[in-house]
Amino acid sequence: MDWSPGYREYAPPASLARAVACLWVGVTPAAGAPPTRVLPDGCTDLIWRGGTGVSLAGPDTGPVLAPVVPGTVLAGVRFRPGAGGGVLGLPLSALLDQQLDTGALRTGLPGGRGASLASQVHGELAPEEAMHRLVRLTGQMVAGTPPDPVVAEAAHQLSRPGARVGLVARQLGISERQLHRRCVAAVGYGPVLLRRVLRFRRVVSRIDAGGALDDLAGLAAAAGYADQAHLTRESQDLAGLAPAALARLRRPPAAG
Repeated sequence: MDWSPGYREYAPPASLARAVACLWVGVTPAAGAPPTRVLPDGCTDLIWRGGTGVSLAGPDTGPVLAPVVPGTVLAGVRFRPGAGGGVLGLPLSALLDQQLDTGALRTGLPGGRGASLASQVHGELAPEEAMHRLVRLTGQMVAGTPPDPVVAEAAHQLSRPGARVGLVARQLGISERQLHRRCVAAVGYGPVLLRRVLRFRRVVSRIDAGGALDDLAGLAAAAGYADQAHLTRESQDLAGLAPAALARLRRPPAAG
């Protein structure tokens, strides 16, 4: 893995692919950097910070401005939408818009999971070793308590443009009430908000991929919004910025 300044994502090992979206590395330059605007994504992250140890970032329902300290080194495991609750062994609704630091994590996860993470993935490790231990312990948790397959499939279907919660529930052979209950436990919130978050992530992915942004109405339609105004309202709610301002933040002009 590349531990030079910047943010990078890596594919997880095949054995973790059903539960883990990616492994990631974040290194802040010694000169510092602006706060990071973290957007909701339906995911939950185990995060190791050099000198501090491991923490758990619960599901977000809105934007979070995360301050960064010069020289900070982070290593992370990001669970797929719907995977975190089952693997970690607790309803993620208890962690909504919260983060457990190392001390809280030690007692906050059942079955000794938190204690193992806190003691084995401590802050004095080298970054590569910290990532190795995060991956190994995540693998043990996935093997012991795999993700809820119904919620995992629901999240997959809800990520598609035009998805409807009622139709997804019927296709899965369960009631909307049962889907809501299982989704709250596995994701942290219900399928209606999950659909909104995943729809907005399609817009964010388009921005990050460098796609043309001169046609916001077309972008809104492609992502599954009723119109451009609908996209703008959702962007303000989930990112705290209008789409054009979000694009400028995530794609700053090249120096020259």
